[in-house]
Amino acid sequence: MILMLGNSLTTRNGMPDRLAELLGREVAVHARGGARLAEQANPATRLGAATAAALAAGGVDALVLQEMSHGPVTATGRFLESVARLAAMAREAGAVPVVYGTWAFGAGSAALGRLDLSPAEMHGAMQAALGRVERECGVAVANAGAAFWEAGDGGAVGAGLLAADGVHPSGAGSELAANVLAGTLGA
Repeated sequence: MILMLGNSLTTRNGMPDRLAELLGREVAVHARGGARLAEQANPATRLGAATAAALAAGGVDALVLQEMSHGPVTATGRFLESVARLAAMAREAGAVPVVYGTWAFGAGSAALGRLDLSPAEMHGAMQAALGRVERECGVAVANAGAAFWEAGDGGAVGAGLLAADGVHPSGAGSELAANVLAGTLGA
């Protein structure tokens, strides 16, 4: 079984169900809107307790870790610490940890405006954080953010991959993310 930890970027448009179809494997999800990996790594929280129990029960062969949308950029240290902790828990339970790397926000979105970054700056910072987590935590990264960017014009995420809010994936974006995850998990 694949256990996905995340938030609305994970659950939007039924993406875990599509991933299950692509891989022919069971996919379970522990998520809530806005959740951070620090919450998933803390057994004193509802999500953290559920994750610890699922890993202890066995049967999880892959643990997918998705940080809150801008967390890798705005809280890189906490992101790295949370991934390291969850990766250790996964490995102890016999599961392979994989980070689900998400994307830069859309140009003109309110969320991007609050960060005071351009899409290119956010993309660069996301890619740097994902590179660090790969090197420092020794985890594979299913880099949907890179795929979203490569589908664009070199200055933004590909057209049609984001919902109107410029943060969440559209149906096409969730499909692309499922394909990137399947490529990493199926390898």
